[in-house]
Amino acid sequence: MTMALPSFTVETRTRASTMSAAAVIALLLLAFAAPFVVSRGVIQDLFFILTMLVLAQNWNLLAGYAGLISVGQQAFVGFGAYTMFGAVILFGVDPVVAIWIAGLFSVALAIPTAFFTFRLYGPYFAIGTWVVAEVVRLLLAQWKALGGGTGTSLPREATREMIGVESMRDVLGMKASQASDALTYWLALILVVATIGFIYGLLRSKQGLGLAAVRDNEQAARAVGVDARWMKTLVYLATAFITGMCGALIYVQKARISPDAAFSVTDWTAYVIFIVVIGGIGTIEGPILGVIIFFLLQNLLADFGSWYLLMLGLLGIAIMLLAPRGLWGLFSDRTGIQLFPVRRVLKGGPLNLTHKGGPHG
Repeated sequence: MTMALPSFTVETRTRASTMSAAAVIALLLLAFAAPFVVSRGVIQDLFFILTMLVLAQNWNLLAGYAGLISVGQQAFVGFGAYTMFGAVILFGVDPVVAIWIAGLFSVALAIPTAFFTFRLYGPYFAIGTWVVAEVVRLLLAQWKALGGGTGTSLPREATREMIGVESMRDVLGMKASQASDALTYWLALILVVATIGFIYGLLRSKQGLGLAAVRDNEQAARAVGVDARWMKTLVYLATAFITGMCGALIYVQKARISPDAAFSVTDWTAYVIFIVVIGGIGTIEGPILGVIIFFLLQNLLADFGSWYLLMLGLLGIAIMLLAPRGLWGLFSDRTGIQLFPVRRVLKGGPLNLTHKGGPHG
């Protein structure tokens, strides 16, 4: 007797994602070689793009996938940066090691922060995160050992003697400043790859399904056994860790810090939200496209003074009205192309199974 039973498979890969994998590897190799073939100014521009991409991907994970609209991520940028400065200046820790310490301390800050802010919902959560960031800024502005309200600078030898700089000077023949820029650039490149890899892996996992369920309907997700609070906490702590590391790395490269700069709402939250909104919230590709567009606009419109921010705002509003899912969302909807597909597609058909012993034996 022959029985036809349905056989289903779940697929996430697309033809575009398979083809793009080779292109991504080639692009990473070119990016790694950049310090050897381009000027120091270009490396600094690429460093800016990479670090803003890390911040944008983390905010996108919070808002686009966990439904946590935060306007206080500058708290972890600034706190991570100040932790790095404190470790280097007060305890003589190498800046590269201090970046990891900054990430851990940012998680330590996020734990009590989550305890209070997770009791707020919607716009109240957003306002709560901003209030927390302001409180942290005001507290660190009183830290006299790190310059108080005026800030301070890293010792010159700290960046010139970082782990790896001396080897780069001896082996590659780079100057100290060039080697320092190249090292921070490579660290930013590694952080981008690790961040996107972590987010992509999370979204493709069972936890990613739970996260999507919480974002779409938290009550329904709870009803089917998803621990919504745990999922949100996991994402919040993970983004705090990476954002804190990114903030520390940014200020290793800057080598100068002040409370107003480290906790700038415009630089570390408003710009990041703009990048995600114009690129496409809820997609990995969106922030990548958004940060490229933002960098180009910043260079094209910077000479317009205060009109620059107004023009960015008008552009953001126009995109939200005409393409609510961002430019990548608009492109993906029309072409079906996804470079980092996380949507699961159920495919299948009849599977013929033959059992012996029937009339046709």
